[in-house]
Amino acid sequence: MEAHTHPDLGVLSTERVVISIEEVRRLVSTSQFSPSVGRYRVMIIEDADRMTERTSNVLLKALEEPPPRTVWILCAPSEADLLPTIRSRVRTVRLRVPSVAEVADLIERRDAVPRPDAERAAREAQSHIGMAHRLATSDEARARRARTLQLALGIRSVSGAVLAAAELLEVADADAKAITAERDEEERAAALRSLGVEPGGTVPPGLRAQLKALEEDQKRRATRSLRDGLDRILVDLLSLYRDILLRQLDVDSEPVNLAIFGELESAARASTPERTLATLDAIAAARERIQGNVAPALALEAVLVAAVRRP
Repeated sequence: MEAHTHPDLGVLSTERVVISIEEVRRLVSTSQFSPSVGRYRVMIIEDADRMTERTSNVLLKALEEPPPRTVWILCAPSEADLLPTIRSRVRTVRLRVPSVAEVADLIERRDAVPRPDAERAAREAQSHIGMAHRLATSDEARARRARTLQLALGIRSVSGAVLAAAELLEVADADAKAITAERDEEERAAALRSLGVEPGGTVPPGLRAQLKALEEDQKRRATRSLRDGLDRILVDLLSLYRDILLRQLDVDSEPVNLAIFGELESAARASTPERTLATLDAIAAARERIQGNVAPALALEAVLVAAVRRP
């Protein structure tokens, strides 16, 4: 099951921006087979929120009338990320988000990270285990996050907001490349070995099509990685302005960004709850716009212009 090689298990995951309609059609086709060794055939779609409406419609018939011993599992951040027609045909199972302490325990035990660093990473990642691992083990990831918050707190003018947006885009691009560059090189080296091409050797014309297909997949993965990097930046900004709002409303709650508590207090005094709420709304809108293929630079500029703080 863990290796995804069980004959009664079908798993669809993607490293692209969206799940293609052809991939769903193939999974629907295999879902019609009877289980061979188990009691049920289980079909899993990871990141089901990445299906477009047209792709989701291909799945509807299979969900309405699945074979008697076929079970579908759709994974998504929330049920609201799926189409209403999909939601009406499934049962919602909500998974509990682990606490900061639980994530810190895992990072400390698995990655041998000192407890204070593990707790800070878990808190700043808001219990996202993968992101907590990166923050706890990568100096570059911590520096990029710190720079994101520093830029947002330092904006004093519209021109400054535009410049900050350009730098945030560079931060997201660097983050995406850090995640994909090493893996891309490993995949290319493995592909060349499987094709019998020596390192540094010339690729025969008849084999170039296979390498081109690999490069196209890597480009699609890079696009998704950049989108995910931009979303991580916006989530970090959400945590920042959430902390500022709590300070403005005098709510007794531990901030996500506890390490910059003094700067949160200064930012809270320099603005009003109404302006902070408007900034939070702008960030939520930017996340939707980027997923809708709006130019990332424009979306980030709109957020940071809304966040302009005047002395």
